[in-house]
Amino acid sequence: MRGLVKAYDGRAVVDALSFSVRHGTVLALLGPNGAGKTTTVEICQGFRSPDAGSVSVLGRAPRDPELRPRVGVMPQTGGAYPGLRCAEMLRLVASYAASPLDPDDLLDRLGLTPVARTPYRRLSGGQQQRLSLALAVVGRPELVFLDEPTAGLDPQARHATWELVEALRRDGVTVVLTTHLLDEAERLADDVVVVDHGRVVAAGTVAELTSSGAVGQLRFRSRPELDLDQLLAALPVGCTAKESPSGQYLVEAPGDVDPQLLAAVTAWCATNDAMAADLRVEQRSLEDVFLELTGRGLRT
Repeated sequence: MRGLVKAYDGRAVVDALSFSVRHGTVLALLGPNGAGKTTTVEICQGFRSPDAGSVSVLGRAPRDPELRPRVGVMPQTGGAYPGLRCAEMLRLVASYAASPLDPDDLLDRLGLTPVARTPYRRLSGGQQQRLSLALAVVGRPELVFLDEPTAGLDPQARHATWELVEALRRDGVTVVLTTHLLDEAERLADDVVVVDHGRVVAAGTVAELTSSGAVGQLRFRSRPELDLDQLLAALPVGCTAKESPSGQYLVEAPGDVDPQLLAAVTAWCATNDAMAADLRVEQRSLEDVFLELTGRGLRT
């Protein structure tokens, strides 16, 4: 997509948004509530029309009828027949595809076999969510849109969903995933696009985003009230050090924590009668990057 714009009541929800998805990869679209993620995905799916900009889905316009058998969609809610039984609905959707996945195997992989004969409206929220995922992928689509696929799922169901997404990628399926779960994005995504106020504020692989402008962190325990000025004098320029109330010390350095920094900290502690214990190196997580880019304030 290029220069995508969508406004409601004069307010731009999607504001000159541009990004692309590599074939056969998983792209995670991240952003706070109201950032424009769902609107963007709905435009790509052909459910909404943009006010400006262009979108190409598998080389075609989003509303091209020829896309229907090639694209799978898992919405946040809806998209099912309330009165149909779980297995009936999945087999019905599978019957429309030229070479569908085995519906019974999908039910088993997503833990839905025990409720296969249960009507959709009587399924729990988590079961409805998993059935929605099965409906999106049973037709062997080339591209799948998953909108918050593990919202409200228990840990076992989340991992079953993750394993299915990883299997889709191994089969060459392209997946566009919106999620609020940053551990989910870290595990599944080849590429990440962070959106805020309808604009792309960062894009790249997880490794690229977490290493860009990164500050390496070294934590250790020692006796209280070390002379931090003396410690810093023994460390490379640009390092900082502070003591926490819990008796831990944190040394931060530009870039990664390298062996030279580790050696300098342990050598200084040894010569100053301050044994360094529980040393551990920490790097920025995707959550750290996300909060830096979008802020820590609550959104409604």
